[in-house]
Amino acid sequence: MDITSLIVQLVGGVAGGNAVGKGVPNVDLGPLGNTIAGAIGGVGGGQILQMLIPMLAGGGGLDVGSIVGQLVGGGASGAILTAVVGLIKNSMGGAKA
Repeated sequence: MDITSLIVQLVGGVAGGNAVGKGVPNVDLGPLGNTIAGAIGGVGGGQILQMLIPMLAGGGGLDVGSIVGQLVGGGASGAILTAVVGLIKNSMGGAKA
């Protein structure tokens, strides 16, 4: 685990969280909520994927394939966590008026 991987996963997660928030209004947490949930999901999910698929870790350098894999993995997991948190929030009566 290096700082480059974490930054790429964080950026991917933030992008994924904000994209799902804008694309699916039912699960939108607002700009700050989408960013935070996406960032947490991106880093957490990216680390899990990196453990499950060691190719994503790369050789420690700036391998384009591993960076793209981490970006996509972080974006997908950030989007998923944002959607799940949004659904839970809405089911608990926290839906926007």
